[in-house]
Amino acid sequence: MTDIKNSEAPINTKTIDKNLIDAPTDNIYEAISIISKRANQINADIKKELLEKLDEFATYNDSLEEIFENKEQIEVSKFYEKLPKPHALAIEEWLQDKIYYRNTRDEELEG
Repeated sequence: MTDIKNSEAPINTKTIDKNLIDAPTDNIYEAISIISKRANQINADIKKELLEKLDEFATYNDSLEEIFENKEQIEVSKFYEKLPKPHALAIEEWLQDKIYYRNTRDEELEG
């Protein structure tokens, strides 16, 4: 998984030159499709990691009367809220040429 804690991906919206995005594929739609799939993978990894950490604080109680505020749980949640979004992480990986992709359509034409 990407080291999201040390990523240089922007937290806020940032304009990126379209030519940088589509340079590896010469097709903006293909590049966006690849980035989108990677963003979904990153999102799933982050969600899994967050749920595992929050599960440590889970209290299984049928009583709705007692709800405890757990400061550690709140801190974990705040930490994940401040991270760059999955699409920003995926774009950063794409621009740094860290995403492996292949075009199976080209392989079919060759074979």
